Amino acid sequence: MTMARNGFATATVSSLLLLFSVNCIMDTEAINIGVNYGTVANNLPPPTQVAKFLKENTLINHVKLFGIDHAIIQAFANTGIALTVAIPNDQIPSLRRLAIARQWIQINILPYVYTTKIIRILVGNEVLHTNDILLAANLIPAMQNLHAVLIGASLDHQIKVSTPHSLGILSISTPPSAGRFRRGYTTLVLKPLLSFLRATNAPFMINPYPYFGFTPNTLDFALFRPNKGVFDVNTHLTYTNMLDAQLDAIYSAMKRLGFTDVEIVIAETGWPSIGDPGQIGVSVANAAAYNGNLIRHVNSGIGTPLMPNQTFETYIFSLFNENLKLGPTAERNFGLFRPDFVPAYDIGILRSEARMPAPINPTPLAPINQVPTNMKQWCLPKANADPRALQENIDYACGQGLDCRPIQIGGACFLPNTIQAHAAYAMNAYYQSAGRHAYDCDFKQTGAISTVDPSYGSCIYNS
Repeated sequence: MTMARNGFATATVSSLLLLFSVNCIMDTEAINIGVNYGTVANNLPPPTQVAKFLKENTLINHVKLFGIDHAIIQAFANTGIALTVAIPNDQIPSLRRLAIARQWIQINILPYVYTTKIIRILVGNEVLHTNDILLAANLIPAMQNLHAVLIGASLDHQIKVSTPHSLGILSISTPPSAGRFRRGYTTLVLKPLLSFLRATNAPFMINPYPYFGFTPNTLDFALFRPNKGVFDVNTHLTYTNMLDAQLDAIYSAMKRLGFTDVEIVIAETGWPSIGDPGQIGVSVANAAAYNGNLIRHVNSGIGTPLMPNQTFETYIFSLFNENLKLGPTAERNFGLFRPDFVPAYDIGILRSEARMPAPINPTPLAPINQVPTNMKQWCLPKANADPRALQENIDYACGQGLDCRPIQIGGACFLPNTIQAHAAYAMNAYYQSAGRHAYDCDFKQTGAISTVDPSYGSCIYNS
């Protein structure tokens, strides 16, 4: 992650507004969850413990490194977790020599590839963002040499070569349909790069961060929450969240060059849970909302307005909080977990046996009634409930693996598109699945049991 993207992203995407419906995890067997495993810290657990924890206690099945660490690569042996490794920017010029590329593969890949599931080599990180002409000139030759060595080792079908980019490669990103690459990069780097990716069946890697592009007025849009939305006058499509807008701006830029058939992978995205005093938008609740909704959205199969019916391989930044990172407090607090493996918040990525206790349902205040009443009952939000609390209820309920598709865009219960209406569906779904006890509808005193069926039209509430 590069702090310098802040200015660019704010300038280019902060005006995007979108409407969102909560997209909930449907089947954990079909979910792909990737994380960036950063190591800029002096308090992290040993790699063997990390690999064991991820395999046994989480749904995470893809891990991306920011460099080459043989201990980490070896730790993931026989775990089945797909590993992406990276080459630092300063090593790119030397890889222009085929002999150096061959040596790099022999040292860093061949000893591990038959036990560790290495799927990708990333050459540098946000190279074009550095504006270093030497790096940009050597990027594609380095990638070509590494791929040639992989062919010689019969590993080119198993391991792909790519490189991740910041949104700084775009000169225009709003509206999304107008997205285009910066002119100086298009002919010399991006067009030949995309040709290489197409020829080798490798993905175009992008690091979109709504966190760096939101304003106080677009926070809900960035967090995938209900909001006014934005209309693209060129395509007549309405966007429902900032991430979709960023991805479609990249897609539009690729389309202008004739490369709509190259897969897009989200190499980095995330939201910090702790920031400096008074920092707007940074909180545990917002980090949980962004990353939880992110996972549900990219795995939903809805895709984006310009790329419908797609899922996106996505890597959340980051696995751990990293206490040695420079910059504002938020830079050290993007982690999903603390170094002791305690979740910074719950977004539903722990396996059921390792799941944290429900954070918003209190201990029962009355004796538990194990036998639900025969009278049909529904759990609905109180009329005066705080919208922020209701959004937390939605995030939590849908994060438990319940089917929240009816309140996603196009679903039977999507309209009216309000937090109150979406919370009603999600809270009731949780209440019904949890056993229909009174405390299952408490939700920090924001829920109430009703005997009046809230169903309407084709929107049917469980009972």
